[in-house]
Formats: sequence, C-alpha cells, structure tokens
Amino acid sequence: MRLMLLLLLCLTPCVSGGKVLVWPGEFSHWLNMKTILDKLVEMGHTVTVITHTATPSVMTKRSAGFNFEILQVPHTTEDSENVLNEMLKYWMYDMEKDSFIQVFLKMSRAIDKMMAQNYALCRAMFAKKDLLEKLKMEQYDVVLEDPMSLCGDLVADVLGLPLVLTIRFSFGNTIERHVGKLPSPLSFVPGTGIQLTDKMNFCKPTKASEILGKADIWLIRTNWDFEYPRPFLPNFKFVGGLHCKPSKPLPDEMEKFVQSSGDDGIVVFTLGSMIKNLTTERANTIASALGQIPQKVLWRYSGVKPDTLGPNTKLFDWIPQNDLLGHPKTKAFITHGGTNGLYEAIYHGVPVVGLPLFAEQPDNLDHIRTKGAAVMLDFNKMDSNDLLSSMRVVINDPLYKENMMRLSKIHHDQPLTPLEQAVFWIEFVMRNKGAKHLRVQAHNLTWYQYHCLDVAACIFAIVGLIVFIFLKVCRFCLHKCCGSKQQKRKSE
Repeated sequence: MRLMLLLLLCLTPCVSGGKVLVWPGEFSHWLNMKTILDKLVEMGHTVTVITHTATPSVMTKRSAGFNFEILQVPHTTEDSENVLNEMLKYWMYDMEKDSFIQVFLKMSRAIDKMMAQNYALCRAMFAKKDLLEKLKMEQYDVVLEDPMSLCGDLVADVLGLPLVLTIRFSFGNTIERHVGKLPSPLSFVPGTGIQLTDKMNFCKPTKASEILGKADIWLIRTNWDFEYPRPFLPNFKFVGGLHCKPSKPLPDEMEKFVQSSGDDGIVVFTLGSMIKNLTTERANTIASALGQIPQKVLWRYSGVKPDTLGPNTKLFDWIPQNDLLGHPKTKAFITHGGTNGLYEAIYHGVPVVGLPLFAEQPDNLDHIRTKGAAVMLDFNKMDSNDLLSSMRVVINDPLYKENMMRLSKIHHDQPLTPLEQAVFWIEFVMRNKGAKHLRVQAHNLTWYQYHCLDVAACIFAIVGLIVFIFLKVCRFCLHKCCGSKQQKRKSE
C-alpha cells in the first residue's frame, strides 16, 4: 500500500524549481520548520528565509538552495533572550505563588515586551520598499509561516501569494478556532494550555488577524497518536513528528558510556535547549534522585555541577537526543514535555517521566499520561523521592513501555511519513496557486451566522408570530362566543 502511494506521488506533477518564501519562528519552532525546508531544497526548490539581526536561533549561513534576507531591528539578540528568559524564570518558579490577577498582569507585561519586538520586526519589513519590490520580482510560489512570529501573513497578502501555516498550538486553540474556523465543540475538544482531556464535565468547558485566516493550508504539528479524536477541516493537515528519523550511531565516548550500563540500560534527561536557569536546590534534588537508580543517566545540563551528582550520571552540554532515544539500551526519557522531544519518544517507543515547565508542556504531557505512557510531576513541588519513584515505575512497569509502543505503532502506520505529507501539501499549494477550494464558507460568515443565531431568531420570530396570532384568534373567538351569549340574555 505504501509503495503504491509513493509511486502515485512520483507520478504526480511536481513543482520543478519552485520558490518558497519563509517567515520562521524561533528555537524548536525553527528546528521543526528547518526539517521541512531541507526536504524542499532536496526536492529542487529554492528557499528564502526572512529573519532579523536579533534572532537567537535561526542560522543564517548560506547553503545550496537557501537564501536569507536579514532585517535590521532596533533590539539585539541579548535583548530577545533576556525578555524570554525573564518570562521563563517567572513561569517556572514564581507564577504559582501569585494570585490570578498578579499572574495576568506580569504575563501581560512580558508578552507586551515580546510583541513590541515582533512589531519592530514587522515595521522593519515594510519599511524596506526595495526588499518588497525585490520579493515581488522574484515571483515566489508560496509563503510558509510559523505564526509564533506574526507578519508573514501580511507579507503573503501584500505579495498576493498563497499562505501555508505550520503551527503546534495557540493558547486555548484561539487561532485555530476563530481564525482557521476549526470545529471545536467545547464539550469534548479542550483548548491547548488548560490541561484538560476530551472527557469534561459541565463546569470545565471555557479577533485574531483576518489576514491570517486566509491561510490555504494549516500544517498542525501533532497527529492522532497524540491528539484526542475531534472534527477537523480539509485544509488542516496533521503532520506531528515530521522531524523524527531513525537513530544514528552515537559518538564513540558516548557509546562507551552507554554500553557500560550493562543490562540496566540508560535514562536520557533533558529540559530542552531554552532552559539554562535551574536553581541549585532543584538541580541537587534532581541529581540526588538520578544517583539512586541502577541505570546510567545522560543529562543535558549547562549549569554548575550539582553537589549530589551520582557516579552513574554524566553531564553533557549537548546530546544527540533522537539517536539516544533510538538506542536499544534506553529505558526512559525524562523531559520537560516539548512537542519535538515527545514525538521522538513516540517514534522510538520510549516511556516518559514528565517535568513540565511552561507553555503547552503540561498539556502535552497530559496527553501522553492519559494514554498510559507517561508519569507527570510538578517540577517545583517534587522532592527526590517523588522523582525516584516515578522513574522506577516507568522503567519497571511494562505497561508504560507497552502503551508507548502502541502509540509508536500508530505513528508509523501511515501511508506517508509526516514530512512527506507536509512537503506534499506545500507543493500542492504551489502547483494549484493556492487551496481556496479547501477553505470552508465559515470564513465568510459573521459570528451570529456561524452559530445560526440569525436562523434561531427567525424561527423564534415565526413561532412568536404564530403564538400571537393563535392567542388573538382564541381571544376573538372567546369574545364572540361570550359576547353572543350575553346579548342573548339581555334580549330575554
């Protein structure tokens, strides 16, 4: 079946030497998008990435098939990282101590700082009239945008180009619901970020850019191995795990350390590339627990060496995460719950101990927990015994491994890989100059039309009119009947 579909893809008219204009996100968002771009370049397309002088993660080194347009912005890379780190520090350590109002005010200030940098980038883009003219002259086929950084949709609109979005989530799925018009019944489709499952009771259920809503295709970076079942639209394509791939051999020194674990195996531990601010107390709590298991531990960690670090634990500034998760000796994965890392765990069938820190991470881990493949802890409240017992459960209870292998089997049982699907739909938009035929009419309806309130009002009006007429007729008949009797009595 898969061979036949690949053959059909080969026979599908391809876009020879197409041009893709890219408005990227940062950090893991960029790594995910870069996977798509590498594949597009491999297939003969030319990619132009619009980025800026303060980018903390987009690598702007020119290579075959890649071009970069770098915008000058008033802030620096250090400014970008400081704003982000300030928000992460508050989110990780202080948020739970504050009241709802305090959280709202502090997070609003942090988001305002980030949006100010986004606005500066957007202004820099449209201030360069020569660049806009150059982009028009280049005659691109499509714009690929990560809406983590808004403005790519405006560029697509000004250039008159089809727009493809690649997105994991927006909080409460606000953009997907209101801009993409994705059907999301509140009774069983929980919004991302509120840490609910698709089993909700009565108490739990809870104007984005009009131009963003013009997107032809939405590439959603999850899939049905991860998501709860829900309705979706024909222009929403689920491509979770598009960056996953078979593992490669480890560096010699790392392989030697892994092999020294014997039959006990190894545990892989990372809190992602963005976290560099673990407190000494948290680092020692974690190290103490890791030192009490028989497995060897590879911990990606860039802080001061914890005093409680055990001889079985080795610290690394960087680890080949995908290759380690695909190693046969890997028994468990301790993670913050980023989407990329969780999909690599699903791809390789490795059960998870989750330590969510911020953003969608609690929600991500809750999805895996409810599917029986993870244990989740509160990063700030857990002690060494909590982490130790969770690791022992995940490593020693075969049910966690079995459940993750079931998810892995579902992930691999697709006619095309997620990356092949993502590239196919981008090329589809390029071949057909868009995909407007896949966009629902809901984009052209007002909010009251979308919810059929105009129809309901019309029905209520008709029913009200019928009731009114009926009551009037009854009153008339009653009056005539009673009136004639009274008149007859008077005449007698």
